[in-house]
Amino acid sequence: MSEVRKAVQKLYNTYPFPPDPLLDEPPPGYNWRWHYQSVYNFCTGMKPQREKIRILDAGCGTGSGTEYLVLHNPYAEIIAVDISENALAMAQKRLEKSGVLNNFHGTITFKQLPLESAHTLEGTFDLINSVGVLHHLPEPEIGIKNLAEKLAEGGIMHIFVYGELGRWEISLMQQAIALLQGDKRGDYTDGVKVGRDVFATLPENNRLVRREKERWQWENQRDECFADMYVHPCETDYNIDTLFDFINASGLEFIGFSNPDIWQLDRLIGKNQDLINRANNLTHQERFRLIELLDPDNITHYEFFLSKPPLIRENWEDDDRLQQAKPELNPCIFGWESKSLLDYQFQPITVNDEEFIFMQYCAKNPQANLTVKNIIAQTNFSLDGVRSLIKKQLVMMRVE
Repeated sequence: MSEVRKAVQKLYNTYPFPPDPLLDEPPPGYNWRWHYQSVYNFCTGMKPQREKIRILDAGCGTGSGTEYLVLHNPYAEIIAVDISENALAMAQKRLEKSGVLNNFHGTITFKQLPLESAHTLEGTFDLINSVGVLHHLPEPEIGIKNLAEKLAEGGIMHIFVYGELGRWEISLMQQAIALLQGDKRGDYTDGVKVGRDVFATLPENNRLVRREKERWQWENQRDECFADMYVHPCETDYNIDTLFDFINASGLEFIGFSNPDIWQLDRLIGKNQDLINRANNLTHQERFRLIELLDPDNITHYEFFLSKPPLIRENWEDDDRLQQAKPELNPCIFGWESKSLLDYQFQPITVNDEEFIFMQYCAKNPQANLTVKNIIAQTNFSLDGVRSLIKKQLVMMRVE
């Protein structure tokens, strides 16, 4: 094991992460990025045809994400791996304590394994979840290549890595703490103490202090979070250009960011048509780069989906094909049956009377088995209205 990998393992054995409390009940609400049906629908425009899938939780930590994978994918075979034995022990305890396994009909296996060795796992996976992990590897490209090797054809990979622009102040504090620690670097409890002392001592109007208070202070009340942010022994931060170099190294196809609203240029320069016209001449990657340059505070990380072709996608522009599809509610909406809901991103949304009636049919459709054409014949709804609900991720289309 490399010295860097040992240092990372030591950090997470000292401060198992994330430090979410162990509960006597399942986690609240939903987390759509861990819900295979919702992820597949987001990436393809369709509901997947299978529920019995294989999922790899690549860097599960203390199991907060694994718990949602179990909760949202009750028939899946899930393998959760991590480098820290202490984090894995907490992950297993979390699932046992919360009761999510009571209604789980699949299998869950925990395994201590560095991501550089993911290629040694048996078989391939329909969904690979790797959140906040690859950027902590000594060579992230080796990690993503090994994960790509284990992704099934038509499979989807969900990745979260850090962005350098929105984390600039964090990087400065990391370097400052390392300098002050000197030969005590690698003593993570000392690093936390030094970091907290620095924040407490700096002037209130200091840029690093302001950013900490504005953005990170609430989560960094826990030493585990503070250590993960400020005294981590290995971290790679990306910008759009280096991110796509990283993605291209995997050999996988970029599907899209999981927070697409942030990556809409109109929200920044939409009031100036000349600027929009100029931006229309840019490539997609150049547009993404322009967005992060103009709004660096909001780009603290990149969360996105990759796939291994062929992944069949549907835009529902064909009227006949849309009419033959069978619509169902997206399982990741909160507050149904009501016209005022929280959508898949937990954002408030209100549907009108016609949308609500159509969605009522969708809610019954796993049993009623009606097509869009059948439902429209009984309502005043239109195909364009159906497309709007699809775009909002409120309904998903089943194709048989």
